Amino acid sequence: MQQQIQAAAASGRALLPGFADPVGDAQATFRAALDAMAHPGRINEILAETGVPAGLSPAMTALLLTLVDVDTPLWLPEGVSESVIAFLRFHCACPIVPSPSLARFAAVPAGGKAPALSACHQGDPAYPDLSTTLLIEVESLSAGEAAILGGPGIKDRQTLCAAGLPEGFWREWRLNHQRFPLGVDVFLTQGRRICALPRSTRKEN
Repeated sequence: MQQQIQAAAASGRALLPGFADPVGDAQATFRAALDAMAHPGRINEILAETGVPAGLSPAMTALLLTLVDVDTPLWLPEGVSESVIAFLRFHCACPIVPSPSLARFAAVPAGGKAPALSACHQGDPAYPDLSTTLLIEVESLSAGEAAILGGPGIKDRQTLCAAGLPEGFWREWRLNHQRFPLGVDVFLTQGRRICALPRSTRKEN
């Protein structure tokens, strides 16, 4: 990873731009993220325009530009391109950490290996909000086996069909939910679409 960071710094001349409207786009993206968290399993769309480095989606890029900064350590899986690392270090100034247990955010682009939810920072009983938030790019947010969700923010039930989740994700999710108020929050991204799974959400089927 250190070699990737060094190479990324050397390639800074080719960096893509961040948000076209840094303040307005960040605010709009943050509102979309908050709305997704308030309505678990519901699909939202991020409309903000930004440069998108190869390997990231527009939604994941916008979320990282909005949520990650110098005070929020970020974990990335092995194999992430040098252009992605350079883009994030330049626009977000975020430290890249070697383990998801050290990260406030962990981002898994398409094709990357997601960490086990239990391998991420679970938060502290006094500060559960210090846990890792995990961003995972999936193949689809409209196909795949249906998951029936319940919990705060869901009236009756919410159906989520997500294809390309990490193997064993829903099994891990049940354990993650049992750790509440500790545990990991997750954003699923696909293209410009996002869906949130707060740790308070349970899978009912």
